Amino acid sequence: MTEIISHSTLWECATCGHEWEKTAAELGEGAPAADGPRIVKDSNGSVLADGDTVVLIKDLKLRGSAGTLKGGTKAKNIRLVDGDHEIDCKIDGAQIGLKACFVKKA
Repeated sequence: MTEIISHSTLWECATCGHEWEKTAAELGEGAPAADGPRIVKDSNGSVLADGDTVVLIKDLKLRGSAGTLKGGTKAKNIRLVDGDHEIDCKIDGAQIGLKACFVKKA
């Protein structure tokens, strides 16, 4: 069994001497504070906000169906969400998640 020694800000393996830092939770600091609101930018670098209208800059294939979203299609009243697809919107009545790099602000 490996023994682990606790220092004020580090953990240390008693067998090999390897050291690693304690996490904020282990130090009793709780979760790290967020730096502020998340900023989402379109393909041109314009900052997007909830309620904006965006335009697709290229054709996008839809997963799970044979359809394609054509470049130039508008999505009105977008909503920004967490995740790798930052934009939640409706296009032609279908709920779609888009990456900000494939749209520009209208």
